[in-house]
Parts: sequence; C-alpha cells; structure tokens
Amino acid sequence: MASFPPRVNEKEIVRSRTIGELLAPAAPFDKKCGRENWTVAFAPDGSYFAWSQGHRTVKLVPWSQCLKNFLLHGTKNITNSSSLRLSRQNSDGAQKNKPREHIIDCGDIVWSLAFGSSVPEKQSRCVNIEWHRFRFGQDQLLLATGLNNGRIKIWDVYTGKLLLNLVDHTEVVRDLTFAPDGSLILVSASRDKTLRVWDLKDDGNMMKVLRGHQNWVYSCVFSPDSSMLCSVGANKAVFLWNMDKYTMIQKLEGHHHDVVACDFSPDGALLATASYDTRVYIWDPHTGDILLEFGHLFPPPTPIFAGGANDRWVRSVSFSHDGLHIASLADDKMVRFWRIDEDYPVQVAPLSNGLCCAFSTDGSVLAAGTHDGSVYFWATPRQIPSLQHLCRMSIRRVMPTQEVQELPIPSKVLEFLSYRI
Repeated sequence: MASFPPRVNEKEIVRSRTIGELLAPAAPFDKKCGRENWTVAFAPDGSYFAWSQGHRTVKLVPWSQCLKNFLLHGTKNITNSSSLRLSRQNSDGAQKNKPREHIIDCGDIVWSLAFGSSVPEKQSRCVNIEWHRFRFGQDQLLLATGLNNGRIKIWDVYTGKLLLNLVDHTEVVRDLTFAPDGSLILVSASRDKTLRVWDLKDDGNMMKVLRGHQNWVYSCVFSPDSSMLCSVGANKAVFLWNMDKYTMIQKLEGHHHDVVACDFSPDGALLATASYDTRVYIWDPHTGDILLEFGHLFPPPTPIFAGGANDRWVRSVSFSHDGLHIASLADDKMVRFWRIDEDYPVQVAPLSNGLCCAFSTDGSVLAAGTHDGSVYFWATPRQIPSLQHLCRMSIRRVMPTQEVQELPIPSKVLEFLSYRI
C-alpha cells in the first residue's frame, strides 16, 4: 500500500480555475440549521444539475445553460427564488423534455439527491407488470430526494411532478443511488442503520432491506455494472454487497473513524472511501486490498488521534470519469484533486464549510456544496489518457482482479492492469 501525505510546499501545486458560483438566496429568517447543501448531482446525460438550497428546497437547472450564464455574466449567479416553482399541484402543464429551471419544494429538509434514467429493456422484477401505475419510457429522467423525516420523494425532472412517495425509513435518508444499468433500482442509506432497495418500475415497491451496519449509514454507491454496492457508515464501516443476491460480500477494514463517502472508478476496478480519520483510501473492491492512501494531514495522525476531532475530517470524495483523477473535500477549507499515480494533489482550490462534491458528466467541472446552500464550480485537471490506461479501463470493465491475475501475461503487465503500479 502506498501512503501519500500532502506536500507542504504549495508552490508546486496548481490552483484550480473557478468556473462559477450559485449562491443560495438569503433566508427570510436567521436559522443556522437546515440550510446545508448535503448533495450535488449531475444527470447521467449531462442535461441537468441539481442541489439542495436548504430549508426543503431543491433547485434543478439545465447544465448547458448554467455554463453559458457563467460565461456571459461572470462567475457569480445568485439563484432567483421567484423562478418557476413546481410542485405536484401545478406541474402538469409543463412542456416535457425541454430543459427548464425548476424549484421544487420537498416538504422537509433534503439530505440526499440522485438522478435516475430508464432503459426499456430493463424490466421490473415484479411479475404482475400489468398493474403498474407508471410506464417509464426511454427518455424518462427522475430525481430522487431523501428527506429528514425518512421519506423519499421521486420527481419527474422534465415536468417537476411528484410521482412517488416512498415511506419505510424511520430516520434521515442520508444518501441515494440509482443502478447505472437503467433498471431504475434505487438504494437508500439511512440513519436507521439500514439500506433499502426500491424498484421504481414496480411503482416504488421496496424489494429488500440490507442489514449489517451497527450505526448510521452515511453513503452508498453502485458499481458501474450494477452488480455490487458499497455502503459506508459510522464506526469505520465499509461494506460491499452482491446486488444480484442481496447479500454482503465482505467488510473492508482499514479506516480509524467514521467513513462518510464512497465512489467507484468508471471501470469498477477501484473504490474510493473518505473518512473523518483524515484519509482517502483507494481499494481493490474485488480483493479488499488498500492500494493507495491520500492523506490530508502531515505527518499522518496516529490511530488514536485519527479517531477523534482533528480539524481535517474528509467530507466527500468523487472519481472523475477519466478514471485518473479523484477529488476530495476536507474541513481544512481545501478541495484537492489527486491523480491515481501521483503522491500529492495536482490541483487545489479554497472552499470554506464544504460538505459534498461531484464531477460533471464529462469530467470537466467539479461542483461542491457548502453549509449555506451554495454551490461552487472549478475546472478540473485535464489530461489526455494514455493508450495503456484506456486499454486497462476497457479490460477492467469486464474482468475482475481474480480473472486478470490468471491471464498468461508478464508480471509487470498484471501489476499495471491491477492498478498496483
């Protein structure tokens, strides 16, 4: 395992270029809690960007138009609370499929967001399909919102209409993730210590409850092929689940504090986890080995210090779609961009009170949400991937580590394909 502490000489590190800001409107009353932007999300096709402005409000903006506004009017853009407000009472007349800016009142504090798109070939696992209320077409785009009261609301992105209200969690729904295969299988992670699997093509039927966490579940994410799920939570928990059998594969050991975020690489060969122990670990999810460690405190803290308050809690981690770059967000007022083959951040950006981050669909922009409901955007490191890396990603999309290790090829090639060099 390689341990990569941050370099202290900041002159070697490039500052990321700011693309723009979406500043939340001032609250009508002074309320310190409830304004947090816990999640930012890009639609799979890159058409929309969504974030929580705090106080139960989610804003949807056409992403291409948002970028144009930054170029035309500068980086700052204060969101207009008088924009079109859509709810289930007034959304039926909206023009479908035409990107429009929406403000959605979710009825309670929003903790999590996720976009889901439908593929008609992926049918519901329910046998009685003739009884379904909804027929999701190929152009369907949904937004799931996880709320403070344990409910999950499903919205039609094009119209703003409320489609489903999923009720079963008993605590905050902390994270949501859709299966990338277009099946509209949704998994929710909650403070009630469970993960729940929902089939939206079966009118939101809850298919399974995944139990194993002994404390809060903070985050969950599907692997790119939808066969595996990672969930992370309090008390150092990192679990991997088989999503064909809905069984736990293994628990990954290594962190020293609560684990609060996770993300798979685009080829599914790597798993990144972020923890309050000041570290981001890069795992091989097929073997459970830690391949890399990105430290946010130098020198690295001892396990006892890492397990307490250390002002370097890592809040979020995200894999870029090029498979080469990772972004992390920590309490030291810094966003870092890492490369999987470098021992220090290749770019940094200042950010106070950051909570979450996500790469745009094409990987060119990183969005980060803050405590006051605002969003900040930066240009990401750009590099043309080598032919070797592109070949590695193509192979790893279809071959797990165990199969790669059985290939009759030189050991150095095996190490490269296994991300061990």
